[in-house]
Amino acid sequence: MEKITLYDKTFKRFIPYSRLMEEIDRVAEKINADFEGCKDIPILLCVLNGSIMFMGELMKRLRFNLQTVSIKLTSYEGTSTTGHVKQALGLTSDIKGRRVIIVEDIVDSGNTIVELKEILTEHGATESKVCTLLLKPDAYKKDITLDYVAMEIPNDFIVGFGLDYDELGRNLKDIYVLDK
Repeated sequence: MEKITLYDKTFKRFIPYSRLMEEIDRVAEKINADFEGCKDIPILLCVLNGSIMFMGELMKRLRFNLQTVSIKLTSYEGTSTTGHVKQALGLTSDIKGRRVIIVEDIVDSGNTIVELKEILTEHGATESKVCTLLLKPDAYKKDITLDYVAMEIPNDFIVGFGLDYDELGRNLKDIYVLDK
């Protein structure tokens, strides 16, 4: 589909599924290079709900033993961020003494990453790395290093491949941008 409508907004195709898969392949190779052959069992932390599709694809490409844990944080209403991150669901497992790879769908303001890093430190993670499918470099102004970035995109509102507009559009396999 070239265009879709969700509620009152129209979106046009922006990143096709095939390109997403190429970029996930690339970022998975970087993670494999850093973790392959490790003796410990790192945790992949899925940031719900947006990261579910990215996490599923990424996991299939990683060649080391891992465990999965989830957390749900919210900061969006409609098409804009509230600027406040709320924890809707805490960590689903103990991470004390473990290395954690945060799996995010998108990093824009960076407020969620700051909150996640604090939560992981409070819960005793020995190390945390950030892996994001998408980065909006024009919006990201935090000092936290993003270790694995699949793609950089403009500061536009997008849906699809896990990303939503008021909970719609997550199931789309391509990513769509708001059609202005």
